[in-house]
Amino acid sequence: MVASFGVLMALAKLLWDAHYFDGYDPRMPLNEVVIADERRDDYRRVYFTYEAFAGSPVPALLTLPLESDAPVAAVVFLHGIGQKKEFIDEAAGMFAGEGLALATFDQYTQGERELADDATVLDQAVALRERGAKTVIETRRMVDYLDTRAEIDAGRLYLVGASYGAIMGATAAAFEKRFKAVVLTYGGGDFRELAGSDEVVRTMGPLTGIVGSFATFFGAPFDPVRYVDGISPRPLFFQNGNRDRIVVPAAAQALYDAAREPKEIKWYPSDHLDLSPEFIPIAVQDAIAWIKAQDAQIVAAGN
Repeated sequence: MVASFGVLMALAKLLWDAHYFDGYDPRMPLNEVVIADERRDDYRRVYFTYEAFAGSPVPALLTLPLESDAPVAAVVFLHGIGQKKEFIDEAAGMFAGEGLALATFDQYTQGERELADDATVLDQAVALRERGAKTVIETRRMVDYLDTRAEIDAGRLYLVGASYGAIMGATAAAFEKRFKAVVLTYGGGDFRELAGSDEVVRTMGPLTGIVGSFATFFGAPFDPVRYVDGISPRPLFFQNGNRDRIVVPAAAQALYDAAREPKEIKWYPSDHLDLSPEFIPIAVQDAIAWIKAQDAQIVAAGN
C-alpha cells in the first residue's frame, strides 16, 4: 500500500512538473490600468497594472527617457528574491540616459503582492513554488504589454535578471523568443549546487544534504539548467561574483556550461552580499554597454 502510494505521488509530481509553466495566453486581455505617469529629474515613470491571469492585476513600473523622437529599445528587469519593483528607481536614470526604457513588476510574494501576515510555513512553501511559474508567465505578458506602447520599439526588447531574477530570467528568455539578448546577473543553476552554498551550509549545518535533496526534487521544474540552452542563438551575458557565498561560483558555472553559444561571462571580485555600493553601478554599466552593443547590431540589421 505504501509503495503504491509512493508511485502515485511520484507520477502526480511528474505530471505537475510537466505543466509547471503552462498558463501563458497572449489572447487574454491585459486589462492594463495606468495609475500614475510622472516626470522625474532624469526619466519618466509610469506606474501601472496588467494581468497575466484573469482577475489578478500585476503592479508594475515602466521608466522612459525624457526625450525621444522615435520608439526606444526596452529592457525587462527581473528583481531578486527579496526585492520589489521600486528597485529599478536606483538604475532608471542610467538606462534612460542611454536611451533605454526599463520595465519591471512585483513578483509574486513581493512588494504589493506580499503574503498575508498570518501565512503559514506551508503557505509560504507553496507560494515559493508558484512564484517561479508566475514570474515566467508574467514576464511574457509584460512583453505583450510593451508591444502596445507607442514609445517602445517591440523589435528591440532585452531581459536583465538579477539573482533570483537571473535564475528565473534564464527560463523566461528561453520561452519568450521576443527578447533579442539576455543578461543574467549573479544567477546560477543546478539546485544541488545552490543548496550547498556557504550560506546554506552555515544556516543548515548537518541538514544541508537533506535541503539539497529537497531543493533538487521539488525545484526540478524551474531549475534553469534545464532551459537556458533555449536562449541560443540569441546572445547571453553572464555577470557573476567569484566570492559569492549565495550563488556560489560552481552554480554560476553550471548555468553557464548549460547555455549554448553565443555566450560570455564576466567575473567580479565580489560576494553576493557586498554588491552595493561598489559593484552594483559597475555591473549595471557593464550590462548597459553590452545591451547597447547588441542593440546597435539589431538596428544595423533592421531588427
